[in-house]
Amino acid sequence: MKEKVQKAIERIRPSLQADGGDVELVDVSDDGIVKVKLVGACCGCPMSQMTLKMGIQKHLQKEIPEIKDVVSVS
Repeated sequence: MKEKVQKAIERIRPSLQADGGDVELVDVSDDGIVKVKLVGACCGCPMSQMTLKMGIQKHLQKEIPEIKDVVSVS
């Protein structure tokens, strides 16, 4: 599943990079929890949680229904 998640992240990465940010895949657990690290402008942005949940998580769950949650790690 990690490879599927990485490919899905690659498809949304350009929109994050357009605003000076980016996302790195850290891990995908067996129970469908995706851990990512927000970098660049996303790192300190007050809207980063909205980007994480309404952008990244929504996109990943649409493409890979097995994903239960997306969390940000440092």
